[in-house]
Amino acid sequence: MKDFPANYQELGAGMEALGQAIPATMQAFGALHAASSEAGALDTKTKELIALGIAITVRCDGCIAFHVHDAMKAGAGKDEIAETISVAVMMGGGPSVVYGSQALEAVKQFEAQGLS
Repeated sequence: MKDFPANYQELGAGMEALGQAIPATMQAFGALHAASSEAGALDTKTKELIALGIAITVRCDGCIAFHVHDAMKAGAGKDEIAETISVAVMMGGGPSVVYGSQALEAVKQFEAQGLS
């Protein structure tokens, strides 16, 4: 399995480099992310769980690392993430089982680092 905490860090560094190459685009994306993630009718944790479910169904490894991390940081527990994986499997079938197992492994790795 992947090292999800390391992947999270590597992607962050890559996004910083991308921000230097295309600052206007990355600033706009950052603003979109912030606006979409802030609490409103749905809290941030719920929005991160939705993003994780989408990440699993579209098979985005980096997105799984980011949204598992951010969901846990927003207060999501292992059981909530497992149920999110369940919905993603319902919507995405067999491939979502593979990526869902990776998301559960990411939870384990981030928990080992003290994120919960």
